[in-house]
Amino acid sequence: MLHLLSQAPLQAELFERMAPGDDIVLLDATVCSALRGHRDNRLLQRALDRSCKLYAMRDMVAAHGLAADRLLPGIEAIDYAGLVELTVKHPAIHSWC
Repeated sequence: MLHLLSQAPLQAELFERMAPGDDIVLLDATVCSALRGHRDNRLLQRALDRSCKLYAMRDMVAAHGLAADRLLPGIEAIDYAGLVELTVKHPAIHSWC
């Protein structure tokens, strides 16, 4: 399943509903959670440990004045073409806003 997260701050309850192997895309202000040292890093790291793949929208990272090289290891910055690829890959998409 593909999860689109735009609700900030991140909530543990959301991650409890995600299964190993799910893909997660951080949108809007949730991209800030992907920065090293952010208080929500533990939630993202838990998802990575459960074999989820995490992505942050590159345009939104830049819009918040952040550098993609400061994202947690394991979180990939993607563009809109990458987002389209993920939506094609996953027949089920859940938006959390």
